[in-house]
Amino acid sequence: METVGTRTSWTFVTHHARILAMLLGDPELRMRDMAETCQITERAVRSVIADLEGAGYLTRVRHGRRNHYQVTGGTRFRHSAEGPHEIAPLIRLLTELEPPAPGPLPAPGQHSPY
Repeated sequence: METVGTRTSWTFVTHHARILAMLLGDPELRMRDMAETCQITERAVRSVIADLEGAGYLTRVRHGRRNHYQVTGGTRFRHSAEGPHEIAPLIRLLTELEPPAPGPLPAPGQHSPY
């Protein structure tokens, strides 16, 4: 039997959900700031925002040199397993999370006692 290596490149929260939560918290957040927070490029942020706009999860309006984003209420999850549920509770939960404490993150494999 083949041994499967540990995959460390996935996370529970996607860039799409993270960016949507950030825009709910600050509708005029700059793409540069979103990219820095998500640790991705501005080009990747632009692509995520285009996906979210195209799917109807948010709208964008120019205010001078800045964008103002409006998260669309009543939208539902895209996957059929969660399809009948609105995304709002998840996005609100993400916006309510406290920022991480300064300092190093726990090493992979270290578990919280919770």
